[in-house]
Amino acid sequence: MANRINIKNKKAYHDYELIEKYIAGVQLQGTEIKSIRMGKVSLSDSYCVFHKDELYIRGLQIAEYAWASYNNHDPGRERKLLLNRKELNKLLRKVKESGLTIVALRVFVNEKGLAKIEIALARGKKQYDKRETIKRKDTQRQMERLQKIK
Repeated sequence: MANRINIKNKKAYHDYELIEKYIAGVQLQGTEIKSIRMGKVSLSDSYCVFHKDELYIRGLQIAEYAWASYNNHDPGRERKLLLNRKELNKLLRKVKESGLTIVALRVFVNEKGLAKIEIALARGKKQYDKRETIKRKDTQRQMERLQKIK
């Protein structure tokens, strides 16, 4: 497939320490996949919650499809994530036990043309952790520059 959609949530990498990653399918309505293929998705404030042992994503904004009729979708609705029961139980157990959260990292379209979301089990970072991460990246970048010069 020539059209490669890969929309990332850069804020999640900055605000959270990622522990474990999963790839989940998404239950979409008619015009949502067309909007995703056009790249009209925002992940910035999205997170996942459990309702009756099912995982849903909140805050995922998929813009309305411009050429749709009155049957257009609601941009901010909750969408069900499709995972195996084993993975769902593992995530539910970890979220309840240790107070972790589940955040969306990226939305992409796979080779078969299906929309997928990469989610991660994450722990929130404190302000000093964020500064430390930035400092570590800066020093790593400087080291790479010095190695290129030599």
